[in-house]
Amino acid sequence: MYNEVDLDKIDINSEPPMEEPARQYYFMAKCREWIREFERKNGRCPTAFTQTFGCQMNARDSEKLTGILEKIGYKQAESEEADFVIYNTCTVRENANNKVWGRLGYLNAYKKQHPHMKIALCGCMMQEPEVIEKLRKSYRFVDLVFGTHNIYKFAELLAEALEQEGMFIDVWKGTDQIVEDLPIERKYAFKSGVNIMFGCNNFCSYCIVPYVRGRERSRKPQDILREIERLAADGVVEIMLLGQNVNSYGKTLEEPMTFAQLLSEVEKLEGIERIRFMTSHPKDLSDELIEVMANSNKICNHLHLPLQSGSSRILKKMNRRYDKEQYLALAAKIRKAMPGLALTTDIIVGFPGETEEDFEETMDVVRQVGYDSAFTFIYSKRTGTPAAAMEEQVPEAVVKERFDRLLKEVQRGAAERARALTGSVEKVLAEEINEQDEALVTGRMGNNFIVHFPGTEDLIGKIVNVKLKECRGFYFYGEMTD
Repeated sequence: MYNEVDLDKIDINSEPPMEEPARQYYFMAKCREWIREFERKNGRCPTAFTQTFGCQMNARDSEKLTGILEKIGYKQAESEEADFVIYNTCTVRENANNKVWGRLGYLNAYKKQHPHMKIALCGCMMQEPEVIEKLRKSYRFVDLVFGTHNIYKFAELLAEALEQEGMFIDVWKGTDQIVEDLPIERKYAFKSGVNIMFGCNNFCSYCIVPYVRGRERSRKPQDILREIERLAADGVVEIMLLGQNVNSYGKTLEEPMTFAQLLSEVEKLEGIERIRFMTSHPKDLSDELIEVMANSNKICNHLHLPLQSGSSRILKKMNRRYDKEQYLALAAKIRKAMPGLALTTDIIVGFPGETEEDFEETMDVVRQVGYDSAFTFIYSKRTGTPAAAMEEQVPEAVVKERFDRLLKEVQRGAAERARALTGSVEKVLAEEINEQDEALVTGRMGNNFIVHFPGTEDLIGKIVNVKLKECRGFYFYGEMTD
């Protein structure tokens, strides 16, 4: 739809529509008028820079922000030295917050030299009341602040910020609204994320996501399929279905549909050659989903199945709602149905009360499952979560020592599994010219391993056969073959 909307034909002197997304296109037209006035005064097009912190969900949201900015008339800048800067923030770990505070210090100095500049903050970090209070007190140079629930209102909020001086804050506690057909500027021409749901109902005791992203709400399947059809028509060959817990997709729909059923419908669409998804919660992964994956010609042979801990005692404290034995049984069932599947995971080290025995339980699961890779994290206390108030916080030195041991075990097992692929011929999606060697193309196999191989720019976006010649632990060197 958004490609067909002509902003010049919208009457910005009339009252704004109440229905969405027409209301947002009205405000895009108003912002366009502001852009033209800027061009008349300055003799150039204003620039905008979008910086993303966090997960694939945030990356997809940022594509929407950038799409709206481009529709309005901003030109994309390569750095924060721009007329408009927006940070789409993450708050899963304290380090993510600290990065934002650090960058704001730099922007403050730059804005003093360029007072016309506008600065906006959005995303998960903005849903925390203490963050808003800190911004009000110490970061008054920020112009616009909004959260995760009203990101679809970006054009309307931007119009407000462009017309006034001072800080404008609009953060909602929640919403049940999903607005379709807003502009999107994709980072890649050949692959794209597709949101299928928003929010999370799991309330793991260490996680702040349900508090900042809200409760689960699923997009209508017809809207998802329509979006994917458009992407395929635009040259996209690989999609990643996104949600905090994709396995619980469909539970909030008027006509419930399982995630497995949605995948089956996506598989039928012409043009899409690869389907990925994340993230899967072990407690919701069904036999139906395993069957659909095993019989699929398009779903990539990769599953990300977060463990978090191998200790049943710690898993209970985490409110994960499965135990060690259930997780191992599920992993075994998956391996049996799909022997060549790459299984990856998330693991937290140092959760409050974790003993050496608990940690050894985690190491045992790692050895038994044999992950192809793992994202390993040191526990980060997040204010507002039940775990933050738990006693028995593990000493930093103990956590670091355990973390190093876990990392070595994960890397040892992953390298062993990767080496077994050496000599095989795999389908690889060529994604970019190699940053270190322009004679090489870097691509990704269905199991998510990286491959570097000789090639030219015309291969980018194509799926080609590559023989894996040399394994370097987590990536391969190869050469194209028929």
